[in-house]
Amino acid sequence: MDDGDTADLALLIETIAEIDPLQRIRFTTSHPREVTQRLIDVYRTVPKLVSHLHLPVQSGSDRVLSSMKRGYTALEYKSLVRQLKSARPNLSLSSDFIVGFPGETDEDFEKTMQLIEEVNFDNSFSFLYSARPGTPAASMNDLTSADIKANRLKRLQEKITAQGMAHSEAMVGGVQRILVERHARKDIRELAGRTENNRVVNFAGDERLLGQLIDVRITATRPNSLRGEIVT
Repeated sequence: MDDGDTADLALLIETIAEIDPLQRIRFTTSHPREVTQRLIDVYRTVPKLVSHLHLPVQSGSDRVLSSMKRGYTALEYKSLVRQLKSARPNLSLSSDFIVGFPGETDEDFEKTMQLIEEVNFDNSFSFLYSARPGTPAASMNDLTSADIKANRLKRLQEKITAQGMAHSEAMVGGVQRILVERHARKDIRELAGRTENNRVVNFAGDERLLGQLIDVRITATRPNSLRGEIVT
């Protein structure tokens, strides 16, 4: 910048938040090492920034994280989460997990499950490890059977699904500000919008509401969405 400072993501968010017609800001993902104090602070000072963050962790085992060359420990990740939730108490977190990384032991996996329990994620994208030619991990010894890896992934996904459902159920009866995005996929006569914590809400409404922010009372949960009604 002209004054010698560096323009970072936090400054970008602060700058675009000053655009009056812009009412909601969301960014897709961030590496934990790139979450600076400045970025944490904007969750405290910029209301237009939604209360949702996708923050990939991959594993709760320091040994596995080191093998992945992630550059942080599980404790550092949890400390980052605490700081973020201090700045925005209602912050919803989703994450990425790789299960069955070469050399992952039962103990390593249990540390991942412990981290999931402590952080209480809202959603996740989780996958079995697959080798990429030319990467250091591709040449590592891997003695864990495919069945064990599949069972670990099933446990992890079931746990986070349960956490997400608990978050959804806690929203029933409350009012959410949603951005109306499209017609509902299962019923074109209805509309679908997205909450700040990235949940889809289906509700009856006129298509003239498309593109608007409206208040909707959550009336029920579904496996992959919520039901709601317009607050009049």
